[in-house]
Amino acid sequence: METTTTPSLVFILSILFWGIVSSRAQYGSLQSSYSQHDLWLRPYEWTYLRVEVPEWFSSVTMNFLSNIDIDREKMNSLTNTEVPVICLKDGNPPIPDLSDTYLNTLLSSFRSNGSNESLFAVENYSSDLEQCVPFQTNLTLIFTNEQISPGTYYVGYFNGLGPTRTQSKMISRGKSYKITTNIYTSACPISSNYGPNCNFTIQPLSCAPSNSQFFNSILCSASNDSSCLNQTENYSKLYYLDINSISTQYIISLKPVQNNNSNNNQSLQIRGFVRYETVPAGNEYDYVLEISGTQLVLEFPKIGRWYVLINAIINGTTNDLLCFNLDWQIISCSNGNVGTNCSYNSHILERNPKRNPAIPFDSYYVPKEGPTDSSSFPLQNLLTNYSSNSSQYTIFFLNIPNGAAGSLIHVSIKSIELNNNFELFAKFGGLPLNNSYDYYSIGNTVNGNPVILSYNGTGNLEMFIVYAREGIWSFALKHPDLKYLRTSPYMYVSLIGCYKGCSDNGACKYSVDESGLTFYSYCACDRDHGGFDCSDILVTPKGHVWQSIFLVASNAAAILPAFWALRQKAFAEWILYTSSGISSALYHACDVGTWCILSFRVLQFLDFWLSFMAVISTFIYMATINETSKRALHAGVFILTAILAATGATRTSNIGVVIAIGFLGLLIGWLLEFNQVRRFVYWSQRLNFRFHLPEMYFLCENVRNVFWNLLEALKKRFKWSFFILGFVFLALAGMSWKLESNKDYWIWHSCWHITIYTSSFFFLCSTRNNVPNYELARQNSNSRVDIGES
Repeated sequence: METTTTPSLVFILSILFWGIVSSRAQYGSLQSSYSQHDLWLRPYEWTYLRVEVPEWFSSVTMNFLSNIDIDREKMNSLTNTEVPVICLKDGNPPIPDLSDTYLNTLLSSFRSNGSNESLFAVENYSSDLEQCVPFQTNLTLIFTNEQISPGTYYVGYFNGLGPTRTQSKMISRGKSYKITTNIYTSACPISSNYGPNCNFTIQPLSCAPSNSQFFNSILCSASNDSSCLNQTENYSKLYYLDINSISTQYIISLKPVQNNNSNNNQSLQIRGFVRYETVPAGNEYDYVLEISGTQLVLEFPKIGRWYVLINAIINGTTNDLLCFNLDWQIISCSNGNVGTNCSYNSHILERNPKRNPAIPFDSYYVPKEGPTDSSSFPLQNLLTNYSSNSSQYTIFFLNIPNGAAGSLIHVSIKSIELNNNFELFAKFGGLPLNNSYDYYSIGNTVNGNPVILSYNGTGNLEMFIVYAREGIWSFALKHPDLKYLRTSPYMYVSLIGCYKGCSDNGACKYSVDESGLTFYSYCACDRDHGGFDCSDILVTPKGHVWQSIFLVASNAAAILPAFWALRQKAFAEWILYTSSGISSALYHACDVGTWCILSFRVLQFLDFWLSFMAVISTFIYMATINETSKRALHAGVFILTAILAATGATRTSNIGVVIAIGFLGLLIGWLLEFNQVRRFVYWSQRLNFRFHLPEMYFLCENVRNVFWNLLEALKKRFKWSFFILGFVFLALAGMSWKLESNKDYWIWHSCWHITIYTSSFFFLCSTRNNVPNYELARQNSNSRVDIGES
C-alpha cells in the first residue's frame, strides 16, 4: 500500500535529519549544501543529479525523503517495472537496467540485507561506488573521505526499470512519486588537516625535476621535520602526491633512520599504506609499503591523487622519535612515446565538433598532427614499428569534456585483414598496458560500465563505451608488425549520443540533469522495442499487426450512434460521432506507425477531445431541449473538453470528469426544458406567505402531485431497457479505461472504443422523440381562480 508523507511527518524527519548532521560535527564544518524539493517522477520517468565532491572534503551527507517506503518484503513482491529506485554512481550516470543480471547485482545488497546501514558499507568502496536502493520515506547516507574519493558522482532517480522504460507508450499510467533531496558537504576548518575526523595533518613534500635523454623524472621526499613519528601524532603521518599526466612508473621507497636515543629493546614496525584517491583506513588500502627499503614500483599509474599513510606499531611505550626516509619518483617518457622502454608510439586526438549536431558534444577525434578534413584517419604512418616484438602497441589519448558524461565513445578500426590479430584496450586516467585496463576487445566489463564490441567479416572492430567519464582516456591498439600488414587500416573515433543509432528502432534524444551541468543522451524507442539501445523486441511483428487492426478497426463502433443520429436528423450529433470515430482511427494508425495524416500531437488532441465531446453530447441530447439552449451548452462543453484534452488527455481521472460533465449537462437541459414549458408558473404566481390551513393542505397535495407526475414524465421520457443497457456499457467503458496499462493497452483501449460508442447508441435509443404532453401539476382552473381571490 502506498504511503504518503504528510507535512507534519516531513517536519519531524527534517528535525531528525538535522540531528544526524549535528551529530556528525566531528566530520568538519559545513562548507556547501544543495536542496531540491518535490521532484515528481511519473511512471517510467527518470532523471539524474550531478554531485561535485570537492578535493578537501571530510564528509558528504545525502538525505532523501519520498512519499513511499519500500522494505525488503515489498521489494521482493514487486517487479522491476514497478519499483522506484535511487542509484548512486561514481563518475558517470548510472544505467541500472542494462541487463537483468546487472540490475540484480545492483539491488542484491538490499534484497539480501534490507538494511540501509549495510547497503553502503566501507568494503563497497574499494573500487567504484555503484549501488541502488528502492525509495525510502527517509534515507540518509553519510560518506567520509575514507570511503569515497573526491570527484563527480551521479544520483539517478528511476520510477520503474526494465526494457519498457525507454519504450514509446500510448499512455503513461501508474503511480507517480516525489522525492526531496538534501546534500551537505563538510570540510576540515584548517586546510592542512585531513581525514574523516580532521585528525590528520597533510605533511609537505619537496619535489625537484630530474630529466635525461629518454626519461623525465620528478623526485620527491619528505622534509626532515616531517619524517619522524611521535606519540603526539599517534605515530602516524599522511602524505599525498598528485600525478597530473600519463606516467610510466611510480616508485615509492620507505627506509628506516637509526635514532641513537631509541630503546633497543622496543619491538618496532613501521609500514606505509598506499591508496589511490582515498585516505587509507584500516584494511582499506591498495598497496603496502615495507620499511625494509624495498621499492614499491607501480607500472603506468593512474592520473590523480595518491595517498601514503605511515604508521608505527610499537609493543610497549616509548617517547622517542621514530624517523624514516620516504622517497617518491614519477617517471615519464621524454620523447613523446610511452611504454616501459618508451618504445610505443602515442598520439593525442583532438576533438572536432560536428556541424549541426543532433546532440550536444556530438564530435569526432583526429590526430593532432594529422589531417582534419575527414572524420576517419589512416593508421599506416601512426602505428608503432618496433622490430623486437612480434606484436606492437600504439597508444591514443583523448579527452572527454566537462558536461559530456552522458555520451558514448565510439572507436572503430576498419579494413582489418581477417588473418591479423588486432586487439583494443581502453583505460580511464592511465595506460591500458600490462593487463591493467578497464575494457578489452572481447567485451569484458568492469564496475558495471559496459563496453559493447562487435567484429564482423568485413574486417571492422568496434567499441562503444556507454556514458564515458569526463577526463583523459587512453586506447591501446595491439597490432602485428607493419611488415605483416598488406592493407592500411583506418581508425574512427567519435563522441556520440546513442549506441548504433538506437538500432534503427527509435530516436536518439538528450536531456540535462537536475543540476544543469551534464547532458545525457538516451534512446526513445518505438512502440515495439525497448532497452537502452532499442534492441529488445517487446512486440513481435505479428503482434504489432494484430494490435494495429484492433485499435483502428474497433472505432467502427462509432457507426452505431452516427447512423441512429442520421436517421433522427440530428445532424450535429451525426457529424460529432462520425468525426470522433474517424479521428480516433487516424490517431491510432499514426500511433502504431502505419500512417500519419497530421502530426501526432494534433491527432491525439482530436481523438481525446472529440471522444469527450461525443460522451457529453449524448447526455445533452437526452434532454431534448431547443436548439438555442443546446448550442449554449455545447459552447461551454467545447471549452471544458478542449482544456481536458490539451492539459492531460491520458489521465485516468478524465473519464469520471467527462461523465460528471455529461450528467451536469443533462440536469441543466432538463431544468431548461421544464422552465420552457412553464411547469412552475403556478408556483411563482400563487405562492405567498399567508399559510392558512386550507392553503397548506392544498400545497402539500400539490407537491405530491408534482412528484408523481415527475415520475410519470420520466417513465414516458425514456425507453428504460435501452437506458439500462446504456449504463451497463458505460460502466464497461469506465472499467476498460481503468484497466489500461502499457502492457495490454491495445486490448482494453479497443474495448473502450466499442463500449463507449455502444453506450452512446443505447442512450440515444432510450430517448423518446415524440413524448406526449404532460403536466408536472395537474390543476383545476376554477380552483386556481378561487385561491387567487381568497
